[in-house]
Amino acid sequence: MYRFLLTPRWWGINLFAVLAIPLCVFMGTWQLGRFEDRVQSHEQATKQPAPGARAAKPLDDLLPVDTVTSGRPATATGRYADQFLVPGRELDDRSGFYVLNMLRTDGGKALPVVRGWLPGKPGHTAVPAAPTGEVTVTGDLQASENTGTDGVDTAGGLPDGQLGMISAASLVNLVPYDVYDAWVTLQDTDSSGGAEDSALRPVPAVAPQGSGLDLKAFQNLGYTGEWFVFAAFVLFMWFRLVRREAEAARDVKLGLVPDTDADTGTRTA
Repeated sequence: MYRFLLTPRWWGINLFAVLAIPLCVFMGTWQLGRFEDRVQSHEQATKQPAPGARAAKPLDDLLPVDTVTSGRPATATGRYADQFLVPGRELDDRSGFYVLNMLRTDGGKALPVVRGWLPGKPGHTAVPAAPTGEVTVTGDLQASENTGTDGVDTAGGLPDGQLGMISAASLVNLVPYDVYDAWVTLQDTDSSGGAEDSALRPVPAVAPQGSGLDLKAFQNLGYTGEWFVFAAFVLFMWFRLVRREAEAARDVKLGLVPDTDADTGTRTA
């Protein structure tokens, strides 16, 4: 009754099922692994002490920035150079901008340092001057921003002295020296004595992208279910086709239908 499984048409159907089902299971397992990795990184982050509670380390000891070093206090020594204002940044549901200065280290490479946040728009708010001379800064380490980071301006056309995205790729075209592929945000702004609207406020460090239980993590979980459903659907359809073909072959054998079956394309002796 099941000799039809060896016909050329069924060889194609069987081959499709044999290839499709393992592929769907593999993709579902891979997406599930991505979700589990994010859950694990979230659990690790909740067990770690707050960034400010950990001892500061030299900048070079924490590079490159990853899920472990992101948010760690880093120290660097140098002199402040170029200053940029980063518009369109919110803090406590208020619109404002970051004040970013390039710290030229002894090695010549510059570290972007976000000295703080100010409300309003660049050019309409007085910006406290950066310290002069050699300084040692301690700030929470952050990875370079990208087009998916909240608040970045990728449209371009910003006035001179403004920056849409904090990244080495953006700064390399604006300054004549090498830039670290990272930045730090100072939690001690040394501006407590200024007026409320002119005092720099510290910018909190954010969790590294690709970690934690964010929307993308639950998207991975959703994709896991989709791939397993696809695998089950392929298996269900294969059994359904086999059953229908077997029933048609049985009806032919019992003489209930003509010897030639138009639906199955098979002929019995």
